[in-house]
Amino acid sequence: MWLYIARRIVLVIPIAIGVSIVCFALVYLAPGDPIQSMTPADASPADIALIKHAYGFDKPIPIQYLNWLLRALSGDLGVSIQTHQPVFGEVMRALSNTVVISFGAVLLAFSFAVVLGIVAACNIGRAADRVATGVSIIGVSVPNYWLGIVLIIVFAVQLGWLPATGMGSKGSESFDFTSWEQFKFAILPIITLSLVPLGVITRSTRSAIADVLAQDFVQMLRAKGLGGAAVVRHAVRNALPQILAVMGLQFGYLVGGSILIETIFTWPGTGFLLSKAILTRDIPLLQGTILILSLSFVLTNLIVDLLQTAVDPRIKRA
Repeated sequence: MWLYIARRIVLVIPIAIGVSIVCFALVYLAPGDPIQSMTPADASPADIALIKHAYGFDKPIPIQYLNWLLRALSGDLGVSIQTHQPVFGEVMRALSNTVVISFGAVLLAFSFAVVLGIVAACNIGRAADRVATGVSIIGVSVPNYWLGIVLIIVFAVQLGWLPATGMGSKGSESFDFTSWEQFKFAILPIITLSLVPLGVITRSTRSAIADVLAQDFVQMLRAKGLGGAAVVRHAVRNALPQILAVMGLQFGYLVGGSILIETIFTWPGTGFLLSKAILTRDIPLLQGTILILSLSFVLTNLIVDLLQTAVDPRIKRA
């Protein structure tokens, strides 16, 4: 078991290096010159050359990548061109804000999706199965940014029950789940983000549990007189690794793919930060944000893989 964990951690290293290369290269494939966004129109060639030298843009791209990678390994992702603040600090603050709504969305989706999936798997072809299937189809079909706009119109504009944008009176410095004055700002983003994982996890749970219920050992348990609830518990336990894998992937997708939702709700997370970096052509901030998001997704996959091994005794790995 420990050897497997060590091997999986070692395998993450080349993946992380590949991710860093892609993150660095993609930024330079985009059109435009980042220096233009930070120099006045009447800047002299000498001033432009001085700024390029200060940010290292005057060196060949391979040298820029190596210098950037060495700094990144020490936790230095450079300084933002627009705010002149350390990129690492800005990205980590934004990431903590993104995790708040992503984790809440996954918990909300998982709670409802597992129940719907279990009910559907136990009633294949019946009305409950059709309802659960309809919910899963709606979840993966309705654009979540459209749902976010509708929720703002209904609950913030027309009813006035919840705030439409922002993260509370304290801004992006901290977030307290126990404070209703702050938590109410996260309700609409969490509901909006939970739509897609609700559909995906419902469908995956239904399929995984239905496959387990069709196996021979389940028929034997029923033949021995085991009750329906006990049989379902055995089925859920055997299907749990597959469900955990889907939930972990959905959490990774939410952390890295919430740019539209965070922009709609003006939530100061990584998606909002990424959109700002793209619009202002802030290369250090853009590179740092993409790198942290990519590594977060890789780390999430690693944790889910290890959790699968821990909860499933049938998995024998050296």
